[in-house]
Amino acid sequence: MASSGPYASLSLDLDNQWSYMRTHGDAGWDSYPSYLHVVLPLALDVVESAGLKMTVFLVGEDARQEQHHELFRQIPRRGHEVGNHSQNHLQWLHKLPHAELEKEILDADRFIEQACGHKPRGFRGPGFACSTTLLRILAQHGYDYDCSTFPTFVGPLARAYYFMSARKLSDEESDERKDLFGSVRDGLRPLSGYLWDLQQRDAQGRPIADLLEIPVTTLPVLRTPIHMSYLLFLALRSPWLMRRYLDTAMTLCQLRGVEPSFLLHPLDFISGTECQALRFFPAMNMPSELKRELVFEVLTKLSRRFQVVPMGQHAAALRQRQLPRRSPDLGQ
Repeated sequence: MASSGPYASLSLDLDNQWSYMRTHGDAGWDSYPSYLHVVLPLALDVVESAGLKMTVFLVGEDARQEQHHELFRQIPRRGHEVGNHSQNHLQWLHKLPHAELEKEILDADRFIEQACGHKPRGFRGPGFACSTTLLRILAQHGYDYDCSTFPTFVGPLARAYYFMSARKLSDEESDERKDLFGSVRDGLRPLSGYLWDLQQRDAQGRPIADLLEIPVTTLPVLRTPIHMSYLLFLALRSPWLMRRYLDTAMTLCQLRGVEPSFLLHPLDFISGTECQALRFFPAMNMPSELKRELVFEVLTKLSRRFQVVPMGQHAAALRQRQLPRRSPDLGQ
């Protein structure tokens, strides 16, 4: 039974096979291999079996392809929200010049609306890419919330693992990826929702509404990840450890008044059997059936402690409160 207590938001970053291959530097990504017709129905079924709805962040390039349109229309039909995850899933998105960055957001916005019939209200940068310029573009174009910040100290460790597992990259590719997953200082960012104080005005001189930020939640105090992919990584070592870690995370969130934003990824639902090209990812040697059982278990536990809703609904609830304001400190 779902809780009527504090909110938690649930989201899925629907990264496609080609986007992971591109970031990893693998040949063949530009033929756009896709597992979406396998992954998305599985993800929707598991989430709905737990009695929940979520926000699905779509990549514009996938929404542009007509082969995905009927699949993507299932998302709003089944009561879920759609969000913008950029046009080309560049994890160095925040480093693009203003015009290219704006095009990444607006192209994806247009293709997602065409594919789903719903305009996205929220944005998450691929690889948690974020910058002051990106936030300002979102606010200027009427976005209600961003959820690209990931308050953790472990970004450099994730980046080190990435470079160890990737093929040999060119100097240009290495430079693009040199600050993937952020820095240690990201661990000092807030865990709870707040407003970005962007101090912007439109062409008529009227103030533009401040953008709401909903961070991807990490463990209070330690700031280690609590998203599903990390929980599956722990479950490989010990399901008992995963369960105790999750219980600790939920308890600390409740004690500190943090309303979790819980994140899912496509590889939480499949294994290397279904996608040989991505076997290098952690937990891809876990059977997909077991993964889905664990996702269901985690979502069920979360819904016993929190009122789990899509991110847009969580954003609406947050805007009813007196939220702190924060000046961007993300670089341009």
